[in-house]
Amino acid sequence: MSVLEHGLGSFDAAVAAYGVAALFVIIYLESFGAPLPGESALIGAAVLATRGDLAIGHVFLAAWSAAVLGDSTGYLIGRYGGRPLLHRYGSLVKLTPERLSHLEGVAREKGFVMVMTARFVVLLRQLNGLVAGTVGMPWLHFVSANAIGAVFWAGLWSFGPYFFADLFRRFV
Repeated sequence: MSVLEHGLGSFDAAVAAYGVAALFVIIYLESFGAPLPGESALIGAAVLATRGDLAIGHVFLAAWSAAVLGDSTGYLIGRYGGRPLLHRYGSLVKLTPERLSHLEGVAREKGFVMVMTARFVVLLRQLNGLVAGTVGMPWLHFVSANAIGAVFWAGLWSFGPYFFADLFRRFV
């Protein structure tokens, strides 16, 4: 058994039992703040698709839709509950009113690109929607950037391992 197959053991069992639904739940929860291994699960699902256990199109669609819906849930949480929490507890994380104003300015100027690219950075991926909602990024800008970023992220981590798995197997 290769190192890659051994590492996928527990995920393989979950996917065998629940299919891409398990992948959807993991990525959805991770996308609005839960500390779960969404990207690792996606890579694992793509590798399982190379064995024929999953359809790669289903893996991609589950990852993309879960990422968009999860970030959108985070946005709504931030939009309707984030600001009161920041006013109350922001000082605990050194977020002063001045820093919050600066963050809002950055979101206005560079929010679209920020949301698109945050999906590729581990901690930012979990907090992306919450922050965008909290600073009041317009919904249409957020959801557009969110959907485009999720296409690139889900495409990279589903189709990349799927098409290049044979190359990596030679080295493992």
